[in-house]
Amino acid sequence: METRRRSLVKASVWQGLGLLSMMLIGWLVTGSMAVAGGLAAANTVVGFAAYLLHERLWARIAWGKVGA
Repeated sequence: METRRRSLVKASVWQGLGLLSMMLIGWLVTGSMAVAGGLAAANTVVGFAAYLLHERLWARIAWGKVGA
């Protein structure tokens, strides 16, 4: 099982990359940096919570783990 700190850092890095890509896509689609920023921020908050929960739940499942 990984530590909570490791899960938090992994989720933060992943969401940082997602924030940048979502902002770029939002800007390309809408032409507005303000709208793109709002979409990216909302996506980051929801995505961060979902990813963190997903990782912590999977860390508790023994299926498919080899060794320890």
